[in-house]
Amino acid sequence: MSRVVVGMSGGVDSTVAAWLLKKQGYDVVGVTMQIWQDEEPGLQEENGGCCGLSAVEDARRAAAALGIPYYVMNFKKEFRERVIDYFMEEYRMGRTPNPCIACNRYVKWEALLDRSLAIGADYIATGHYARVGRLENGRYALRRGAALAKDQTYALYSLTQEQLKRTLMPVGEYSKDEIRKIAEEIGLSVASKPDSQDICFVPDGDYAAFIEKTSGQRPEPGNFVTSDGKVLGQHRGIIHYTVGQRKGLGLALGYPAFVLEIRPETNEVVIGTYEESLTKTLRAGSLSFMAAEDIRKPIRAFAKIRYNHKGAWCTVERTGEDEIACTFDEPVRAVTPGQAVVLYDGDYVLGGGTIR
Repeated sequence: MSRVVVGMSGGVDSTVAAWLLKKQGYDVVGVTMQIWQDEEPGLQEENGGCCGLSAVEDARRAAAALGIPYYVMNFKKEFRERVIDYFMEEYRMGRTPNPCIACNRYVKWEALLDRSLAIGADYIATGHYARVGRLENGRYALRRGAALAKDQTYALYSLTQEQLKRTLMPVGEYSKDEIRKIAEEIGLSVASKPDSQDICFVPDGDYAAFIEKTSGQRPEPGNFVTSDGKVLGQHRGIIHYTVGQRKGLGLALGYPAFVLEIRPETNEVVIGTYEESLTKTLRAGSLSFMAAEDIRKPIRAFAKIRYNHKGAWCTVERTGEDEIACTFDEPVRAVTPGQAVVLYDGDYVLGGGTIR
């Protein structure tokens, strides 16, 4: 009997994933990854996403209801180094990070998989809305979840072949409503638990305040400028802004204003019109390939440039040892350095990289 370690967050998706795998005949072990730092009791309920201490109690109760062994593993060090430190440094450098991608790649898979193999597991599993498939070329690739509205492949594009080979994602075959119905039918208390939202370690969404508090450093104010250098006003520090941002600028220019660029070397935030925020080409590095082993000649692909982007067609070509260029058929808005561009061939993830 194959053993699988299921990452249990205390939510309905990962709990039903564990139940489905047990039903399929796997030897299931539940594990909650304690990745966020120590919380004050008053914050435990507020931070009830995948990282809060309250998630541990929910997951423990769910595992008991399923009749599977359950453990808590401490990954605080890995999470601090790979996710929080990266998150803060990217904002300080004028980029907009995606901490969920870093957490998935280096913590939820790399660190958890290593420890799971060490205790005799054959696979790890999660409650993500995605599917793992093996292609004719022998490579493993993520396939969009059956419920496209909940598809989570964007944040998982950088998983390696070895990680995919040992990953099970049973929830990917269902819709969210179907998962909640299963939970109700088997009497799970988490059946109606709300989904976790936003970044788990910044529950109020105020990234800049989090960075200031955690780093103990206040950002230097600087100038809002136009592309040709005209000063429009003063900003509160570059960590408060992201490319494509429109709200919260505090500028009255007589036209809708958008952040076009952030220049950490001069501490400037470049402002422009909607038309100026459109572009047809982006470059990306830190490449990761999935369905394709590499991209050596120009190809057509469907690309997403942020998690909630509906996607757009582009031509992809190699421009350097670790760089591709994507030229879109129609201009796209707010190409944001630090975010990922993820390429699709039909339902399968071809690969992706970090937007430069």
